[in-house]
Amino acid sequence: MVVTPYRDTQAVAAALAQRPEERALVLTDAVFSADGALAPLAELYGVCRSHGAVLLVDEAHGLGVRGSGGRGLVAEMNLAGRDDLVVTVTLSKALGSQGGAVLGPAAVRAHLIDAARPFIFDTGLAPAAVGSALAALRLMIDEPARVRAVLAHAAALGQWCGVPDKPESAVVPVILGDPTVAFNAARSCLEQGVRVGCFRPPSVPEGQSLLRLTARASLTEADMERVHEVLAGVLTLARR
Repeated sequence: MVVTPYRDTQAVAAALAQRPEERALVLTDAVFSADGALAPLAELYGVCRSHGAVLLVDEAHGLGVRGSGGRGLVAEMNLAGRDDLVVTVTLSKALGSQGGAVLGPAAVRAHLIDAARPFIFDTGLAPAAVGSALAALRLMIDEPARVRAVLAHAAALGQWCGVPDKPESAVVPVILGDPTVAFNAARSCLEQGVRVGCFRPPSVPEGQSLLRLTARASLTEADMERVHEVLAGVLTLARR
């Protein structure tokens, strides 16, 4: 196994070119969970294709947020259905259920059913979980305004928090640097009724501790006003 630098397609190409094995599998998130950045999927797929590797993309944070009808970043990049690309999705984030799925060529699916021990010896999903995920998926496709609302709310959060780049996903990273400052800021938000994530080393590099805000389609205007009020006060103190 070789770990390459973050979003560095040239490093991936070099690792593939130098590998002694005939086969290779490249793994990446579609949307990175800590900072919400998008993977360079088109470039990565091109590198994998030219080096005879299969690309596996985890759409945990892309499904329901990116692409037409929330179909994910792979679909947005017109890569869905390729015979040398596999997608994993979770049913527990945008779809609000539990479990996950592997999307890929028939040969890959058949192999996993026959040979993947975690699948063979695991208990199947409860019918209620499957039914709720299917219902959420239909709702997401039938009401694309929900997908647009996620990104609109993320953009507003980013603007209020002074995030330099417009968010590309539901995740809005607010870098505070010091882990204690970030932890205290997250706790202060929670005490005022706003739950935010707090990422500290080793989840992020030293000096990059951050608040991780996650936008939702269901946030009302009143919710957003309250979040704005709380964040303004908390970040003013945290950035002194």
